[in-house]
Amino acid sequence: MGMLEDLAGNVLGGGMNNQGGGNSMLSTVLELVNNQPGGIAGLLQKFQQGGLGDIASSWIGTGQNLPISADQLQGVLGGDMLGQLAGKLGIAPETASSQLADVLPGLVDKLTPNGELPQGDLMSQGMNLLQGFLNK
Repeated sequence: MGMLEDLAGNVLGGGMNNQGGGNSMLSTVLELVNNQPGGIAGLLQKFQQGGLGDIASSWIGTGQNLPISADQLQGVLGGDMLGQLAGKLGIAPETASSQLADVLPGLVDKLTPNGELPQGDLMSQGMNLLQGFLNK
């Protein structure tokens, strides 16, 4: 199973027990990334400022994606942002942080093919990735 299938598997059901389902998780995470000032580049800058630039850069690069923990995400993104994510999904903030730690590396990786930052609307690009998987 490839990385996109793993990502879609995680997003569509791998432990994501929110009422909106995995599609809601994916669209909410895409919205989180898209709404960052500067998009993925802005998110990368946030991770660099938080001392985790190496981890976030690995998701954009063409090599292996380094994992991130829920606690590391909490430190970089802050409780307010994770609380908003949790509220949109109807889950506990700790669960949202854990699920985001599982999904974000693969999502950023797939949105940055060949290590290049995407141009345009990330929501559309991400949903097209998911739609392509569902239509197989």
